[in-house]
Amino acid sequence: MSANEPTRAYDAVIVGGGHNGLVAAAYLARAGRSVLVLERLDHTGGAAVSTRPFAGVDARLSRYSYLVSLLPRKIVRDLGLDFRVRPRTISSYTPAQRAGRPTGLLVGGGEQRTREAFARLTGGDREYTAWRRFYGMTGHVARRVFPTLTEPLPAREELRRRVDDEAAWRALFEEPVGVAIEETFADDLVRGIVLTDALIGTFADAHDPTLVQNRCFLYHVIGGGTGAWDVPVGGMGALTDALAAAARSAGAHLATGHEAVRIDTDGHTAEITYRTADGEGTAAARYVLVGASPHQLAALTGDPAPEPAEGAQLKVNMLLTRLPRLRDPDADPREAFAGTFHIAEGYRQLATAHAEAAAGRLPATPPSEIYCHSLTDPSILGPRLAERGCHTLTLFGLHTPARLFDRDNDAAREELLTATLAQLDAHLAEPLADCLATDADGRPCIEAKTPLDLERDLRLPGGHIFHRALSWPYAEAGTGRWGVETRHPNVLLCGAGAVRGGGVSGVPGHNAAMAVLERDRPAPLSRPNPASPPL
Repeated sequence: MSANEPTRAYDAVIVGGGHNGLVAAAYLARAGRSVLVLERLDHTGGAAVSTRPFAGVDARLSRYSYLVSLLPRKIVRDLGLDFRVRPRTISSYTPAQRAGRPTGLLVGGGEQRTREAFARLTGGDREYTAWRRFYGMTGHVARRVFPTLTEPLPAREELRRRVDDEAAWRALFEEPVGVAIEETFADDLVRGIVLTDALIGTFADAHDPTLVQNRCFLYHVIGGGTGAWDVPVGGMGALTDALAAAARSAGAHLATGHEAVRIDTDGHTAEITYRTADGEGTAAARYVLVGASPHQLAALTGDPAPEPAEGAQLKVNMLLTRLPRLRDPDADPREAFAGTFHIAEGYRQLATAHAEAAAGRLPATPPSEIYCHSLTDPSILGPRLAERGCHTLTLFGLHTPARLFDRDNDAAREELLTATLAQLDAHLAEPLADCLATDADGRPCIEAKTPLDLERDLRLPGGHIFHRALSWPYAEAGTGRWGVETRHPNVLLCGAGAVRGGGVSGVPGHNAAMAVLERDRPAPLSRPNPASPPL
């Protein structure tokens, strides 16, 4: 129907066609519910999309979110998704300068190679033994915690019993993670590598008393029950394309170019007002699932806004004509860039960068990490690019809160990008600029996104990639049974800001759908004719 035609009724209207909204839509439609998805943009996928950002260049990059760890195989199986991931053969490479010469730490390629790399960097076996012990502990926690993400929220003590390791519980859930890192590791570089998982999209110190860094660390080490971060075959858009196809094939209606602007609810039924290029319209529903941020949910329902959120990252996408050579004579670029390439992420460097940013200055030595998608999955490159040996690079910078860009976003972005690439160049045998491809207009193939850019492009509050600080994966006051409940009984939050949200997981979408199906025992509303367009 057009925007001005009478209201239609659905069992569920989903606000936002990002990956979580699509997961919820697919589950509910497969369960026989009538489902309408309202997406503001002209395409679904949200931050989990593949695009060609460089004019005339046939490279489909995962423009925003880019790796997969937290997506349960259960969701892939339940929805019959045609979607695959590939493991990275190398976990990480971190360049360093020791005794006046370039070297580095390669983690991956087999236990013996990793052990030898630790010994070469640190002069003995102590740090490698500590590394094995520490990640043995996080692996145990991952196996116990990850399966609970698609179950009703456990109580804190129930999850503690499941973990069944008091030392691990104390290290990850009770004390700042910096305590465990400093007690376990002696080498500054090794400490920094471990800490980075606590800082992705999270502006915090290793000893932050709020433990926001612990929550970030936890979600980065429990994925899949192993903590491995995998490459989505075909780019991140392959996942959301598969989800959209699953939702449509089950009968859900996906309406792009439809921006929800208001939700009116009495707790039993709801009316959603949306806006299109042709005007306003409404849709009625028994349930509304909101895949947008908690801030947008409050704006839609007229509820008080939550605490402001603030992102703290720089995202850079690049296309190269070749991988650059490294100063470390023992490092093969095809290995070093295949995993996570850590730049300026020593433990003290991270602390200094955080202190500088907290004082209102861009870090003088910006920490960041890079990986090359096309080394693991060359399918994202067109045939001619692949034949020429071209490769993508994805860079994620840390400790750059949105406040640093308020005065002049463009100038701060350029200053930060220049400083960040200079830190990478310090470990290269040739300037990165010499390796950049050019687009059809002769411009270098590089784009950078600050938190303010992400807020503008994707409506991430403050550019926060998790919508707000990550939560503990257990029930607390007001979290509800599934962690998706709101003060309105028939309005659920299915986006990254839900409890156990954040990252490309589909978990909030799954859990919101389960909450609806668990409550929704009566027969569903009469379904609109699936043969006719819903809007």
